[in-house]
Amino acid sequence: MKNSELNLQEVRQRILQTASDLFYQQGVRAVGVDLIVEKAEVAKTSLYRHFRTKDDLVAAFLEREDKDFWGIWDKVARMHVGDPKGELESHLNWIGERVNRPAYRGCPQINVAAEFAEIQHPARKVAAAHKAELRRRLHELAEQLGANRPAELAGQLALLINGAFVSSQMFDAGEAKPLLQQAASALLQASQS
Repeated sequence: MKNSELNLQEVRQRILQTASDLFYQQGVRAVGVDLIVEKAEVAKTSLYRHFRTKDDLVAAFLEREDKDFWGIWDKVARMHVGDPKGELESHLNWIGERVNRPAYRGCPQINVAAEFAEIQHPARKVAAAHKAELRRRLHELAEQLGANRPAELAGQLALLINGAFVSSQMFDAGEAKPLLQQAASALLQASQS
């Protein structure tokens, strides 16, 4: 890779990192392009060279968050091949740890979807695809767990997980993991009767 290409990639990454931090901390609508340019220490033309619009930058932020989330999910899944119950428990553990982080402000996809009512907004599409993928993966787990109605259990687990994401500010320290585990256990037991 040429130095100029490397520099372009570094600038793109700096812009995306800065925007991601600001979007997550302050909300997408509260953060303007001028603030991103100032904090990233780049020219506005550099931002628009890499991201045609602010909407494209928001979508890139969510795609990056999506990749990070599924990277963790896949790592956990690989550690529990053939053990769907252990896999579900491990997913709920890391999700419980995630929502108990001091700087956690909720699921980026849910946050952005709440800010943009337009179904066709590029970021809203990324958020919707993320939640559909969560439901699909939970459906696979529900089938492996032997649920009588796997689609129903997947929906209930998705509701439980998304509820934890949006309730993170209300949990006491360390409370999320046991609450997630207990609720999932009750749902799983009910799904097999």
